[in-house]
Amino acid sequence: MRAVWSEQRKFSTWRRIWLALAQGQRELGLPVTQQQVDAIAAHLDDIDFDVAAEHEARLRHDVMAHVHTLGDVAPEARAIIHFGATSQDVVCNADTLLLRDALALTQCKLARVVDRFATFATKYRALPTLGFTHFQPAQPTTVGKRATLWAQDFAIALEQCAFVANSLRLRGLRGATGTQASYLGLFDGDASKVEQLEMLFADKLGWPRSHMLSVCGQTYPRLVDAQIVGALAIAASAVHKCATDIRLLANRKEVEEPFETDQIGSSAMAYKRNPMRCERACGLARFVMGLAQDPLQTHATQWLERTLDDSSNRRLVLPEAFLALDGALDIMSNVGEGLVVWEAMIAANLAAELPFMASESILLAATKAGADRQEAHERIRTHSMAAALEVKQHGRPNDLMQRLNGDAFFARVNLDAALDPASFIGRAPEQVDRFVATVANPIRATHAATLRSTAQLRV
Repeated sequence: MRAVWSEQRKFSTWRRIWLALAQGQRELGLPVTQQQVDAIAAHLDDIDFDVAAEHEARLRHDVMAHVHTLGDVAPEARAIIHFGATSQDVVCNADTLLLRDALALTQCKLARVVDRFATFATKYRALPTLGFTHFQPAQPTTVGKRATLWAQDFAIALEQCAFVANSLRLRGLRGATGTQASYLGLFDGDASKVEQLEMLFADKLGWPRSHMLSVCGQTYPRLVDAQIVGALAIAASAVHKCATDIRLLANRKEVEEPFETDQIGSSAMAYKRNPMRCERACGLARFVMGLAQDPLQTHATQWLERTLDDSSNRRLVLPEAFLALDGALDIMSNVGEGLVVWEAMIAANLAAELPFMASESILLAATKAGADRQEAHERIRTHSMAAALEVKQHGRPNDLMQRLNGDAFFARVNLDAALDPASFIGRAPEQVDRFVATVANPIRATHAATLRSTAQLRV
């Protein structure tokens, strides 16, 4: 991702734009020679950034600085570099190519995270664990089922990024205000040649002709940037939710992020296993989510055909959103590969609350055994309140089942059977299987070539 947003990639892409323009112009009979085209092609990547900086300091114009920098090393082509073009014919088209590449990499990273958590979900598909609503103990689920919720969020984010990527349109060759007036002038008013030049330009860049903007002002619509950063913010929200859940589970000593043998959790409290990876991921994710408003404001303030206050803002927002999310996804991939599950703690925490969870089953069983349903409900409620008081007020174990066993009213009810954790998880294991088969596996098939890579974290 750093390479995609590097100065080298940016300006070498500008040179490829100039090459595609010159190639198309030569093929359509404009005064551009093959020697001039070859001169540009010979210098696509050997950019002298010091020379470019000198030109920009003098000209105060980045595009023209690089026109001169290319002309210095390709003097044969100097006269036709940027022939008929305006700055955004170069910048907008190059940005679209970079955004395409950045979105493709983001999709690969999201697919890898889906794969890792789907693998984890399969392994723990049937391990019962206490569920939570309102962060209060609720009906049990399974460790694997909970992981599918995280993976599904990442799959939704992947789908959104793919949609935005497939929606990208090349600006094309439109001139200063999008009217193509300058290109019409190049071809003495022949509109068909202007159309042909734009199609050839797309072909040279490897861009499908069908994915061109129909109209534009000076730039491609900055609403596209809002779509892109919005999709990245959705992915960042998925990161934050997943990482936060793991941090909460670490506090309960049920599931933890990887922790190496020599890793130090705290410089003062030597016993600590701080969830620093997930904490870092949350910090990066919040940064990306906070950027979502920026492109909306930028687009909203592009007066008429265009104002220039977009440029400085976009140079920060676009690369930083991608880079921050890229780092967060690397973290989550690493976490997903090495999640630690403490099954004994999960079982103990579940057992402490299971009697309360079992109260509905006990109520049904008592009614089926011939007891009055309303009386059974009241007895269970009374015993539950007393047991909860023992736990909260005195810090004692949950003794609800002992209380029910001692109540003759429930003598004909098999209370032990009511405490089988597997009887509370519903279809959670089958739901894991269905998610993996219908969501995770198709993603794996699409991104098979990139799933084998692993994320290495320095800290």
